[in-house]
Amino acid sequence: MGDVGITVVEEQRDESQELLQDLPTEIGMGGNLLYLYQGFWCPQVSIKGMMLFQKHFQAQETDLILASIPKSGTTWLKALTYTIVNRSRHSLEKSPLLTNGPHGVVPFLEFDISSRNQFQEQDKLPEPRIFGTHSPYTALPCSVKDSGSKIVYVCRNPLDMFISYWKFSVNIPKENEKHLSLGDAFDKFCQGLHGYGPFWDHLLGYWKASLERPDKVLFLKYEDIKKNNVPYIKKLANFLGLPFSVEEEEQGLIEETSRLCSVESMKNHESTRTGTGPLGIPASAFLRKGEVGDSLNYLTPSMVSRVENLIQEKLQDSGLSFCLSSAFQNSS
Repeated sequence: MGDVGITVVEEQRDESQELLQDLPTEIGMGGNLLYLYQGFWCPQVSIKGMMLFQKHFQAQETDLILASIPKSGTTWLKALTYTIVNRSRHSLEKSPLLTNGPHGVVPFLEFDISSRNQFQEQDKLPEPRIFGTHSPYTALPCSVKDSGSKIVYVCRNPLDMFISYWKFSVNIPKENEKHLSLGDAFDKFCQGLHGYGPFWDHLLGYWKASLERPDKVLFLKYEDIKKNNVPYIKKLANFLGLPFSVEEEEQGLIEETSRLCSVESMKNHESTRTGTGPLGIPASAFLRKGEVGDSLNYLTPSMVSRVENLIQEKLQDSGLSFCLSSAFQNSS
């Protein structure tokens, strides 16, 4: 079995290297090289994993797939979903979330599993299995789309997502890449040149899927959860098929779940202070402020208008919208 696994990895590595040579490239907003893979700008480190994910991952009927663009609430969604699913297995005080962190208990399919060719090992996990992904909807394996597995997608105000993404990239040491200025990074962002961008196509893929199959795909907005999280935690639990009982609600379990998974609380978890996240990046780098409208402190009115016009153009007639100006007003 080990030799077979090694052979698969070697073959996939050769195939991905050949593929990379033929793909268009651009420098992204994070200063890193991006490859245009299946219509989206992807970092090199994820393309190998995406190829393995697409070819070898076999979804189970009870699988839960948590999808997002980077810096859109990924860590928060992982924490909430894991806690809801495992509340009967672990008390909140002894949750593995405290010691392993959201990215430790919910692995990324492109990085944590695919890169180690551990798909067979995932069959041993207790149901429901929970995985994270940044892959666009169109890039998901057929086994995910055609099975009974469920997908939860979280998105964020593009302006806040951009600032969080830029801050994240600036704080990550780079050997052969340079950090871009805010203005240069913003120009790249508006061209869709960021990890798994363009963001509007990423959004629309999951948005349309949620309209066509609401029992399969739940589409959430970060700002809605942040504003009034208890109803959305209940909504998430109901969608997962694990609703809170009347007794649990009376005991305040939803509020306790909210507190445990808040950005403020997770910053103080042992796993955040001392652990590492995907690709060996310090876990603390994945939790910054988590505030709505923080981009107000960095962007000019003309930048806001540019993104507003871009969203109007790209999301036209989709039914999906973002009130960027009102978000700024509410944060002041």
